[in-house]
Amino acid sequence: MNSKNMKTGGAGCLASVLIGVPVLLLLIILGYMTYSSYNGMVTREEGVKAQWAKVETNYQRRIDLVENLVSVVKGYAGHEQNTLVEVIEARSKATGVTVTGDALTPEKIEQFQAAQDGLSSALSRLMVVVEQYPDLKALAAFQQLTADLKQIEEGILTERNAYNDKAQEFNTYIRRFPKVLFAKWFGFETFGYFKASEEAQKAPKISM
Repeated sequence: MNSKNMKTGGAGCLASVLIGVPVLLLLIILGYMTYSSYNGMVTREEGVKAQWAKVETNYQRRIDLVENLVSVVKGYAGHEQNTLVEVIEARSKATGVTVTGDALTPEKIEQFQAAQDGLSSALSRLMVVVEQYPDLKALAAFQQLTADLKQIEEGILTERNAYNDKAQEFNTYIRRFPKVLFAKWFGFETFGYFKASEEAQKAPKISM
């Protein structure tokens, strides 16, 4: 091999190295960004799901309590049939609408909220009726149930707000560039929110 060929070959090797190094660095950076973005999305997604479980727990506690509350009220105000039926039907609807942590879409959250807010509204009307029955309000069992209900309602508002915060954090995270590209690549979707409404912003009025 003459010197000319040696120089040409050396130049070719040098060019390959000069091209290969930036490409390698780019692949390393892209790999790290992919790894970091994916893990960040998973961590935040699991945080949203964990918070949703707390929301569900509080709503389930209310559903479980309503049956006992209706039974106690019926014993003193059985002729208030329409109001009691409304509560029972609203409870049934709320029980029938469930959302798993893997399906927290805006549409599903809206359906869930509508059913639960319907129960809140029915309970509010029931408490208005109860005001007409001082003997019922003085009953120890009723007082305990209403105290538990008040605590649950406060817990619901707290956990709903915390869920919205977690969902907003996740949604913002996956919509920022360049994470939005990785989110689409890996199939991450935005979560739905609880929307402000008259029933969502206040618990049923409970007089002790």
